[in-house]
Amino acid sequence: MKTAVIIPTYNEAENLEILVEKILESASTRGDSSTRGGLKLIVVDDNSPDGTGKIADKLSLKYKNKIIVIHREGKIGLGTAYKEGFKKAIKTGADVFVTMDADLSHNPLVIPKLINLLKYCDVAIGSRYVVDGQIIGFNVWRKILSGVAQLLSRSLLGIKVKDSTSAYRAYKKNVINSIDLENIKSDGYSFLIEVIYRCLRKDYKVKEIPITFGLREGGVSKISKKEIYKSLVTIFRLKLTSLFS
Repeated sequence: MKTAVIIPTYNEAENLEILVEKILESASTRGDSSTRGGLKLIVVDDNSPDGTGKIADKLSLKYKNKIIVIHREGKIGLGTAYKEGFKKAIKTGADVFVTMDADLSHNPLVIPKLINLLKYCDVAIGSRYVVDGQIIGFNVWRKILSGVAQLLSRSLLGIKVKDSTSAYRAYKKNVINSIDLENIKSDGYSFLIEVIYRCLRKDYKVKEIPITFGLREGGVSKISKKEIYKSLVTIFRLKLTSLFS
């Protein structure tokens, strides 16, 4: 079984090399047949001003046949980055697609756990809000906003998962092939809500495992009030669409 890890980047020069090395080390020492020897990293960079794309190219040369770099012309958005990453992953022949943040907030040691969980489900989520999951460093404001997004996702959309905005996920290939990515209108982190909503609407089985989510060690956070607003708009749009479809 082949696995592709999709990593969108924008100004992650301080973190990318560390992350890549940790992922590859984890795959070689802790992975099973789904990661060891069959792992590809797909870096989707939005023309980062800090040179993240160049660092990705150097890593691609260093770790031949393990890293694919997609260069985009500007900051086009997280949702479209995932779409391009999924398309490339399909072309590589991957059977499992893992998505994660590039800022070291997601521990690469969880990747094999997410993949192994797919033996029992179609989508595996690294969750901050299940038992034993935790968040390190969130201020009260971010906790409240995140909590509101989770509550609305469950109450309005019927999303029966604890963490609908977690980017740390593993999908089976058939799931991604069937949810009509091109027709997803959401972008940014709201893209994650719409993807899991579509998965559940198609009756795919979703399971969660606890993760510790740590705030980035280097660079600047991409989570803005605008992103949170977009997530709320997405939730209400999907609810209205479901009522009239």
